[in-house]
This record gives sequence, structure tokens and C-alpha cells, in this order.
Amino acid sequence: MAREQVKVNVYDMCSFNSYISALGVGVYHSGIHVYSTEYGYGGHPFDFTGVFEIDPRDEEALGEDTFKFRETLLIGYTDFTDDEVREIVQQIGNEFKGDQYHLLHKNCNHFTDTVCKTLCGKGIPSWINRLAYISTCVPFLERCLPKEFLTPIILEENIREKVMQSSENYTQSIELNESQDLESRQRAQRRSEQKFFLNSTSKRHSLL
Repeated sequence: MAREQVKVNVYDMCSFNSYISALGVGVYHSGIHVYSTEYGYGGHPFDFTGVFEIDPRDEEALGEDTFKFRETLLIGYTDFTDDEVREIVQQIGNEFKGDQYHLLHKNCNHFTDTVCKTLCGKGIPSWINRLAYISTCVPFLERCLPKEFLTPIILEENIREKVMQSSENYTQSIELNESQDLESRQRAQRRSEQKFFLNSTSKRHSLL
């Protein structure tokens, strides 16, 4: 069975990373690259997955003003097929919902690390997610990060599509319920008219 590379694409999220990365500190986004797809995770206020997929190293899809590709790291190899990888990512995505995003405990790098360990038994280098550990000493840091750091452009587009679809489904549901209510009222009216007709006929027969 062919073994597929499991790679991690790392992105700089701050222009000052070039100055502070030598100290082992930086603001990074990471995505896991397997076969021809890169999977990532971001935050949003809804109760569904925050996992998304892009073409590998696609800065524009993430938001090129915020995300700058830095490097690709080979983590290991996997025997899972492309379809199996997608299924695994989907299952893990159920545990990484948008409204559960947290800079310290559940960020994009935690997602990448979890998927890497599942696919090849190895996690990502610790320096990628070091900001999460440093943030424990600076609890207000997450509130200082721009929204774009938490929600990449491609994820915002996915959210809009889901919200619009949910809105359309809700509207269709209301219209269906209204239609069913109208049919129920019409059936009730017909039954009432039939009952009235039968009662009237019965009374006429009694008089005769």
C-alpha cells in the first residue's frame, strides 16, 4: 500500500514574527496537508464545525493580508486513503466546532496536531503552538487578536452559505407548515359543511 506524506503548512499571522521568531515565539496558523487538500480550523459563533479545506498554501483563501505562508513541514506518512482521510477529518471536525474555538485550549494548531497524531502518530512541533502556552500568562491576549486571526476568509464564506441555507430551509419549513395548516382548515370546514348538510337532511326527513 502506498504511503502518503502528512505535511503541515505553517503561516505567519503577524508581520513582527520575523523579529520575534528567533526567540521561539510567534503567531502562527497551521493546516494539515494530505494528498491534494489542506485542512484547517477557525472560530465562529455557530454550533457547527469550524473545519474547512483549501488548496495547499492558498494564502488568498485564508486572507492574504493576514496569513503569509512560511514553510511546509513533513510530519510523517499515512496509509489511509484520500477518502478515509476526509472521513477522519470530518469526524474530528465534530469535536472542533466554531463556537468552541479558544486560543489556549482549542485553536487551529490543536486541530492540526490532533489530525497529525491520528494519521501518522506524530504531533506538530511545539513552537507552532507556543503562543497558546504563553497566553496562559497573558489572559487578555485573545481579546486583542483581530477577528481575521480566528476566522479565515474561506471559513467566513462557508458560514454565510450555511446560514443562508438554514434560512432558506426555515422559510420553506414555515411555508410548508402554513400550507398544511390551510389544508387542515379547509378539510375541517368541508367536514363541518358535510355535517351541517347531513343534519339538515335528517331534520327534513323527520318532519316528513
